[in-house]
Amino acid sequence: MTADLKNKFIIEKVKESKLSQANFSNLIFGKLFSDHMFLADFYDGKWHTPKIMPYQALTFEPSAKVFHYGQAVFEGMKAYKDAEGNVFLFRPEDNFIRINRSSERLGMPQIPRAYFLDGIKELVKLDRDWIPTGPGESLYIRPVYIGTENAIAASPSMSYRFMIITSPAAKYYSGDVKVKIEDKYSRACDGGIGYAKAAGNYAAQFYPTEKAKAEGFQQIIWTDSAQHKYLEEAGTMNMFFRIGDKLLTAPSIPESTRILPGVTRASIIQLAKDNGIEIEVRPVEVNEVVEAAKNGNLKEIFGSGTAATVLPIVGLKYRDFYTDLPKLENSYAGFFKNKIMDIQYNRIDDPYGWRVKVD
Repeated sequence: MTADLKNKFIIEKVKESKLSQANFSNLIFGKLFSDHMFLADFYDGKWHTPKIMPYQALTFEPSAKVFHYGQAVFEGMKAYKDAEGNVFLFRPEDNFIRINRSSERLGMPQIPRAYFLDGIKELVKLDRDWIPTGPGESLYIRPVYIGTENAIAASPSMSYRFMIITSPAAKYYSGDVKVKIEDKYSRACDGGIGYAKAAGNYAAQFYPTEKAKAEGFQQIIWTDSAQHKYLEEAGTMNMFFRIGDKLLTAPSIPESTRILPGVTRASIIQLAKDNGIEIEVRPVEVNEVVEAAKNGNLKEIFGSGTAATVLPIVGLKYRDFYTDLPKLENSYAGFFKNKIMDIQYNRIDDPYGWRVKVD
Protein backbone atom coordinates (compact mmCIF):
# COMPACT_ATOMS: atom_id res chain seq x y z
CA MET A 1 0.00 0.00 0.00
CA THR A 2 1.30 3.46 -0.76
CA ALA A 3 2.27 5.60 2.21
CA ASP A 4 -0.22 8.28 1.16
CA LEU A 5 -3.13 5.86 1.24
CA LYS A 6 -1.93 3.94 4.29
CA ASN A 7 -2.12 7.05 6.44
CA LYS A 8 -5.74 7.71 5.42
CA PHE A 9 -7.15 4.21 5.03
CA ILE A 10 -9.99 3.40 7.45
CA ILE A 11 -10.85 -0.26 8.11
CA GLU A 12 -14.00 -1.13 10.05
CA LYS A 13 -14.32 -4.88 10.45
CA VAL A 14 -17.56 -6.81 10.90
CA LYS A 15 -18.38 -7.84 14.43
CA GLU A 16 -19.29 -11.33 13.26
CA SER A 17 -18.57 -12.93 9.90
CA LYS A 18 -21.38 -14.35 7.74
CA LEU A 19 -19.01 -17.02 6.43
CA SER A 20 -20.39 -19.86 8.56
CA GLN A 21 -23.84 -19.26 7.03
CA ALA A 22 -22.61 -19.36 3.42
CA ASN A 23 -23.42 -22.37 1.24
CA PHE A 24 -20.34 -22.84 -0.94
CA SER A 25 -21.66 -26.10 -2.38
CA ASN A 26 -24.40 -24.27 -4.30
CA LEU A 27 -22.91 -20.98 -5.49
CA ILE A 28 -25.12 -18.95 -7.81
CA PHE A 29 -23.06 -16.31 -9.61
CA GLY A 30 -23.38 -12.86 -8.06
CA LYS A 31 -25.87 -13.75 -5.32
CA LEU A 32 -23.65 -14.19 -2.25
CA PHE A 33 -21.43 -11.37 -0.98
CA SER A 34 -18.53 -11.40 1.44
CA ASP A 35 -18.28 -9.55 4.75
CA HIS A 36 -16.73 -6.26 3.65
CA MET A 37 -16.86 -3.59 0.96
CA PHE A 38 -14.68 -0.65 -0.09
CA LEU A 39 -16.04 2.88 -0.43
CA ALA A 40 -14.52 6.23 -1.42
CA ASP A 41 -16.30 9.50 -2.22
CA PHE A 42 -15.39 12.37 -4.53
CA TYR A 43 -16.85 15.83 -3.83
CA ASP A 44 -15.70 19.45 -3.59
CA GLY A 45 -13.32 18.68 -6.43
CA LYS A 46 -11.27 16.02 -4.63
CA TRP A 47 -11.26 12.45 -3.33
CA HIS A 48 -11.87 11.88 0.36
CA THR A 49 -10.92 9.23 2.90
CA PRO A 50 -11.33 5.69 1.55
CA LYS A 51 -12.89 3.11 3.83
CA ILE A 52 -13.35 -0.63 4.11
CA MET A 53 -16.52 -1.34 6.03
CA PRO A 54 -19.07 -4.12 6.58
CA TYR A 55 -21.07 -4.95 3.46
CA GLN A 56 -24.35 -3.08 3.80
CA ALA A 57 -27.15 -1.25 2.06
CA LEU A 58 -26.51 2.36 1.07
CA THR A 59 -28.88 5.32 0.92
CA PHE A 60 -29.20 7.58 -2.14
CA GLU A 61 -31.69 10.31 -2.85
CA PRO A 62 -34.00 9.81 -5.85
CA SER A 63 -32.39 12.87 -7.44
CA ALA A 64 -28.93 11.20 -7.56
CA LYS A 65 -27.68 11.76 -11.09
CA VAL A 66 -26.79 8.11 -11.71
CA PHE A 67 -30.53 7.34 -11.81
CA HIS A 68 -31.21 10.00 -14.43
CA TYR A 69 -28.18 10.23 -16.69
CA GLY A 70 -26.44 6.89 -16.26
CA GLN A 71 -22.97 7.91 -15.09
CA ALA A 72 -22.02 4.38 -13.99
CA VAL A 73 -19.02 2.24 -14.92
CA PHE A 74 -17.69 -0.97 -13.44
CA GLU A 75 -15.08 -3.72 -13.72
CA GLY A 76 -15.01 -7.49 -13.37
CA MET A 77 -12.02 -9.20 -11.76
CA LYS A 78 -11.21 -12.30 -9.71
CA ALA A 79 -8.97 -13.43 -6.86
CA TYR A 80 -7.66 -17.01 -6.95
CA LYS A 81 -6.17 -19.37 -4.37
CA ASP A 82 -3.42 -21.82 -5.24
CA ALA A 83 -2.89 -25.24 -3.65
CA GLU A 84 -0.93 -23.70 -0.77
CA GLY A 85 -3.56 -21.08 0.00
CA ASN A 86 -1.71 -18.14 -1.58
CA VAL A 87 -3.97 -15.51 -3.14
CA PHE A 88 -3.45 -13.93 -6.56
CA LEU A 89 -5.07 -11.34 -8.84
CA PHE A 90 -4.89 -11.51 -12.63
CA ARG A 91 -3.73 -8.43 -14.55
CA PRO A 92 -5.29 -5.90 -12.14
CA GLU A 93 -3.39 -3.01 -13.70
CA ASP A 94 -5.30 -3.57 -16.93
CA ASN A 95 -8.61 -3.27 -15.09
CA PHE A 96 -7.43 -0.05 -13.45
CA ILE A 97 -6.51 1.42 -16.83
CA ARG A 98 -9.83 0.32 -18.33
CA ILE A 99 -12.07 1.71 -15.57
CA ASN A 100 -10.41 5.10 -15.90
CA ARG A 101 -10.77 4.96 -19.70
CA SER A 102 -14.46 4.22 -19.17
CA SER A 103 -14.72 6.99 -16.58
CA GLU A 104 -13.16 9.52 -18.92
CA ARG A 105 -15.64 8.68 -21.67
CA LEU A 106 -18.56 9.27 -19.28
CA GLY A 107 -17.14 12.56 -17.98
CA MET A 108 -16.20 11.21 -14.55
CA PRO A 109 -13.05 12.04 -12.52
CA GLN A 110 -10.16 9.60 -12.64
CA ILE A 111 -9.96 7.09 -9.79
CA PRO A 112 -6.61 7.25 -7.95
CA ARG A 113 -4.42 4.22 -8.62
CA ALA A 114 -3.95 3.54 -4.90
CA TYR A 115 -7.70 3.59 -4.25
CA PHE A 116 -8.33 1.01 -6.96
CA LEU A 117 -5.37 -1.37 -6.67
CA ASP A 118 -4.58 -1.10 -2.96
CA GLY A 119 -8.27 -0.97 -2.13
CA ILE A 120 -8.80 -4.30 -3.91
CA LYS A 121 -5.77 -5.90 -2.26
CA GLU A 122 -6.78 -4.80 1.24
CA LEU A 123 -10.36 -5.93 0.72
CA VAL A 124 -9.28 -9.33 -0.62
CA LYS A 125 -6.81 -9.80 2.24
CA LEU A 126 -9.54 -9.08 4.76
CA ASP A 127 -12.01 -11.49 3.12
CA ARG A 128 -9.52 -14.11 1.89
CA ASP A 129 -11.46 -16.88 3.69
CA TRP A 130 -14.33 -16.17 1.29
CA ILE A 131 -12.27 -17.38 -1.68
CA PRO A 132 -13.57 -20.85 -2.60
CA THR A 133 -11.04 -23.49 -3.65
CA GLY A 134 -13.05 -25.89 -5.81
CA PRO A 135 -12.21 -26.45 -9.51
CA GLY A 136 -12.67 -23.17 -11.39
CA GLU A 137 -13.86 -21.31 -8.30
CA SER A 138 -12.69 -17.86 -7.26
CA LEU A 139 -13.67 -14.64 -5.54
CA TYR A 140 -15.33 -12.35 -8.06
CA ILE A 141 -14.42 -8.69 -7.55
CA ARG A 142 -16.78 -5.93 -8.70
CA PRO A 143 -15.49 -2.34 -8.62
CA VAL A 144 -18.33 0.08 -9.46
CA TYR A 145 -18.27 3.86 -9.85
CA ILE A 146 -21.34 6.14 -9.99
CA GLY A 147 -22.42 9.79 -10.08
CA THR A 148 -24.14 10.76 -6.79
CA GLU A 149 -24.90 14.48 -6.96
CA ASN A 150 -28.49 15.27 -5.94
CA ALA A 151 -29.56 17.32 -8.93
CA ILE A 152 -31.49 16.56 -12.10
CA ALA A 153 -29.93 19.09 -14.47
CA ALA A 154 -28.51 17.29 -17.52
CA SER A 155 -24.83 17.73 -16.75
CA PRO A 156 -21.99 15.69 -15.25
CA SER A 157 -22.31 14.96 -11.56
CA MET A 158 -20.29 17.06 -9.13
CA SER A 159 -19.96 14.15 -6.67
CA TYR A 160 -19.17 10.45 -7.12
CA ARG A 161 -18.84 7.22 -5.20
CA PHE A 162 -16.39 4.42 -5.96
CA MET A 163 -17.14 1.04 -4.39
CA ILE A 164 -15.74 -2.49 -4.46
CA ILE A 165 -17.72 -5.59 -3.48
CA THR A 166 -16.74 -9.25 -3.73
CA SER A 167 -18.67 -12.47 -4.28
CA PRO A 168 -17.60 -16.14 -4.10
CA ALA A 169 -18.02 -17.56 -7.59
CA ALA A 170 -18.28 -20.90 -9.34
CA LYS A 171 -18.68 -21.32 -13.09
CA TYR A 172 -20.65 -18.54 -14.82
CA TYR A 173 -22.17 -20.89 -17.42
CA SER A 174 -23.20 -24.35 -16.30
CA GLY A 175 -24.44 -25.80 -19.59
CA ASP A 176 -23.90 -25.68 -23.35
CA VAL A 177 -24.06 -22.24 -24.94
CA LYS A 178 -25.57 -21.53 -28.34
CA VAL A 179 -25.41 -18.09 -29.94
CA LYS A 180 -27.46 -16.13 -32.43
CA ILE A 181 -26.00 -13.49 -34.74
CA GLU A 182 -28.05 -10.32 -34.26
CA ASP A 183 -28.90 -8.36 -37.43
CA LYS A 184 -31.59 -5.98 -36.18
CA TYR A 185 -30.63 -4.54 -32.78
CA SER A 186 -27.26 -2.92 -32.05
CA ARG A 187 -25.07 -2.77 -28.97
CA ALA A 188 -22.82 0.15 -29.93
CA CYS A 189 -22.01 2.62 -32.69
CA ASP A 190 -18.87 4.37 -33.93
CA GLY A 191 -17.89 7.17 -31.60
CA GLY A 192 -20.16 5.85 -28.85
CA ILE A 193 -19.39 4.11 -25.55
CA GLY A 194 -19.08 0.50 -26.72
CA TYR A 195 -15.43 0.34 -25.66
CA ALA A 196 -16.30 1.57 -22.14
CA LYS A 197 -17.48 -0.81 -19.45
CA ALA A 198 -20.53 1.36 -18.87
CA ALA A 199 -23.63 0.04 -17.10
CA GLY A 200 -25.90 1.27 -19.89
CA ASN A 201 -24.22 -0.98 -22.43
CA TYR A 202 -25.53 -3.99 -20.53
CA ALA A 203 -29.02 -2.60 -20.00
CA ALA A 204 -29.31 -2.02 -23.75
CA GLN A 205 -28.54 -5.64 -24.58
CA PHE A 206 -30.97 -7.28 -22.14
CA TYR A 207 -34.09 -7.05 -24.32
CA PRO A 208 -32.59 -8.53 -27.53
CA THR A 209 -30.83 -11.21 -25.49
CA GLU A 210 -34.07 -12.22 -23.78
CA LYS A 211 -35.68 -12.55 -27.22
CA ALA A 212 -32.81 -14.81 -28.29
CA LYS A 213 -33.17 -16.90 -25.12
CA ALA A 214 -36.82 -17.48 -25.98
CA GLU A 215 -35.56 -19.08 -29.20
CA GLY A 216 -33.13 -21.34 -27.33
CA PHE A 217 -29.95 -19.24 -27.52
CA GLN A 218 -28.02 -18.13 -24.44
CA GLN A 219 -26.15 -15.22 -26.02
CA ILE A 220 -26.20 -12.83 -28.98
CA ILE A 221 -23.22 -12.05 -31.16
CA TRP A 222 -23.62 -8.39 -32.03
CA THR A 223 -22.89 -6.93 -35.44
CA ASP A 224 -21.93 -3.40 -36.44
CA SER A 225 -24.76 -0.87 -36.29
CA ALA A 226 -24.14 0.62 -39.73
CA GLN A 227 -24.48 -2.47 -41.94
CA HIS A 228 -24.82 -5.50 -39.63
CA LYS A 229 -21.99 -6.89 -41.74
CA TYR A 230 -19.22 -7.44 -39.18
CA LEU A 231 -19.19 -9.66 -36.10
CA GLU A 232 -18.31 -7.92 -32.87
CA GLU A 233 -18.81 -9.29 -29.32
CA ALA A 234 -21.42 -11.10 -27.27
CA GLY A 235 -23.30 -9.72 -24.29
CA THR A 236 -20.75 -10.88 -21.72
CA MET A 237 -17.79 -11.97 -23.86
CA ASN A 238 -15.38 -11.05 -26.60
CA MET A 239 -15.58 -13.55 -29.47
CA PHE A 240 -13.04 -15.67 -31.35
CA PHE A 241 -13.60 -17.63 -34.57
CA ARG A 242 -11.35 -20.46 -35.79
CA ILE A 243 -11.48 -20.96 -39.54
CA GLY A 244 -9.18 -23.82 -40.47
CA ASP A 245 -6.21 -23.27 -38.16
CA LYS A 246 -6.46 -19.48 -38.22
CA LEU A 247 -7.99 -17.59 -35.32
CA LEU A 248 -9.96 -14.40 -35.94
CA THR A 249 -11.20 -11.76 -33.52
CA ALA A 250 -12.61 -8.27 -33.97
CA PRO A 251 -10.48 -5.20 -33.17
CA SER A 252 -11.08 -2.92 -30.21
CA ILE A 253 -9.62 0.50 -29.47
CA PRO A 254 -8.00 2.35 -31.09
CA GLU A 255 -9.18 0.68 -34.32
CA SER A 256 -12.77 0.35 -33.09
CA THR A 257 -14.71 2.24 -30.43
CA ARG A 258 -17.54 -0.31 -30.45
CA ILE A 259 -15.92 -3.27 -28.71
CA LEU A 260 -14.82 -3.68 -25.10
CA PRO A 261 -11.05 -4.36 -24.83
CA GLY A 262 -11.26 -7.50 -22.70
CA VAL A 263 -8.42 -8.50 -20.40
CA THR A 264 -8.92 -12.21 -21.16
CA ARG A 265 -9.13 -11.32 -24.86
CA ALA A 266 -5.75 -9.59 -24.69
CA SER A 267 -4.30 -12.62 -22.88
CA ILE A 268 -5.52 -15.00 -25.60
CA ILE A 269 -4.08 -12.81 -28.35
CA GLN A 270 -0.68 -12.82 -26.61
CA LEU A 271 -0.76 -16.56 -25.95
CA ALA A 272 -1.70 -17.29 -29.56
CA LYS A 273 1.25 -15.27 -30.86
CA ASP A 274 3.66 -16.96 -28.44
CA ASN A 275 2.44 -20.50 -29.15
CA GLY A 276 2.53 -20.55 -32.94
CA ILE A 277 -1.21 -20.07 -33.47
CA GLU A 278 -1.96 -17.81 -36.41
CA ILE A 279 -4.26 -15.00 -35.29
CA GLU A 280 -5.69 -12.01 -37.09
CA VAL A 281 -7.21 -9.05 -35.22
CA ARG A 282 -9.41 -7.46 -37.88
CA PRO A 283 -13.02 -6.91 -38.89
CA VAL A 284 -14.65 -10.33 -39.25
CA GLU A 285 -17.51 -10.54 -41.74
CA VAL A 286 -20.69 -12.44 -40.93
CA ASN A 287 -20.66 -14.01 -44.41
CA GLU A 288 -17.07 -15.15 -43.93
CA VAL A 289 -17.97 -17.15 -40.85
CA VAL A 290 -21.28 -18.46 -42.22
CA GLU A 291 -19.62 -19.63 -45.44
CA ALA A 292 -16.87 -21.31 -43.44
CA ALA A 293 -19.54 -23.12 -41.44
CA LYS A 294 -21.28 -24.26 -44.62
CA ASN A 295 -18.11 -25.63 -46.20
CA GLY A 296 -16.80 -27.26 -43.02
CA ASN A 297 -13.93 -24.86 -42.34
CA LEU A 298 -15.42 -23.29 -39.21
CA LYS A 299 -13.75 -25.35 -36.49
CA GLU A 300 -14.52 -23.34 -33.34
CA ILE A 301 -16.21 -20.32 -31.89
CA PHE A 302 -15.46 -19.38 -28.30
CA GLY A 303 -15.99 -16.43 -26.02
CA SER A 304 -13.61 -14.90 -23.50
CA GLY A 305 -14.23 -12.86 -20.37
CA THR A 306 -13.47 -12.62 -16.68
CA ALA A 307 -16.60 -14.48 -15.59
CA ALA A 308 -16.47 -17.23 -18.23
CA THR A 309 -12.67 -17.31 -18.83
CA VAL A 310 -12.90 -19.21 -22.15
CA LEU A 311 -16.28 -20.59 -23.21
CA PRO A 312 -16.76 -22.89 -26.24
CA ILE A 313 -19.86 -22.25 -28.33
CA VAL A 314 -21.73 -25.36 -29.41
CA GLY A 315 -24.22 -23.89 -31.89
CA LEU A 316 -24.57 -20.87 -34.21
CA LYS A 317 -27.65 -19.34 -35.85
CA TYR A 318 -27.82 -16.61 -38.47
CA ARG A 319 -31.24 -15.84 -39.96
CA ASP A 320 -32.46 -19.18 -41.37
CA PHE A 321 -29.09 -20.90 -41.08
CA TYR A 322 -28.10 -23.01 -38.05
CA THR A 323 -25.08 -25.21 -37.43
CA ASP A 324 -23.67 -27.23 -34.56
CA LEU A 325 -19.99 -26.65 -33.97
CA PRO A 326 -17.68 -29.67 -34.16
CA LYS A 327 -16.39 -31.16 -30.91
CA LEU A 328 -12.60 -31.15 -31.14
CA GLU A 329 -10.27 -33.22 -29.01
CA ASN A 330 -7.49 -30.61 -29.13
CA SER A 331 -9.39 -27.35 -29.32
CA TYR A 332 -7.92 -23.89 -29.20
CA ALA A 333 -10.54 -23.00 -26.58
CA GLY A 334 -9.34 -25.79 -24.30
CA PHE A 335 -5.70 -24.83 -24.80
CA PHE A 336 -6.26 -21.16 -23.94
CA LYS A 337 -8.53 -21.90 -21.00
CA ASN A 338 -6.06 -24.32 -19.44
CA LYS A 339 -3.10 -22.02 -20.01
CA ILE A 340 -4.82 -18.96 -18.54
CA MET A 341 -6.22 -20.84 -15.55
CA ASP A 342 -2.85 -22.46 -14.87
CA ILE A 343 -1.37 -18.97 -14.62
CA GLN A 344 -4.25 -17.65 -12.52
CA TYR A 345 -4.07 -20.52 -10.02
CA ASN A 346 -0.24 -20.47 -9.83
CA ARG A 347 0.16 -23.93 -11.39
CA ILE A 348 2.76 -22.85 -13.96
CA ASP A 349 5.33 -20.09 -14.37
CA ASP A 350 4.01 -16.70 -15.44
CA PRO A 351 6.46 -15.19 -17.95
CA TYR A 352 4.20 -12.17 -18.53
CA GLY A 353 3.85 -10.86 -14.97
CA TRP A 354 0.07 -11.19 -15.19
CA ARG A 355 -0.25 -12.91 -11.81
CA VAL A 356 -0.09 -10.52 -8.85
CA LYS A 357 0.24 -11.96 -5.36
CA VAL A 358 -1.84 -10.51 -2.54
CA ASP A 359 0.53 -10.57 0.43
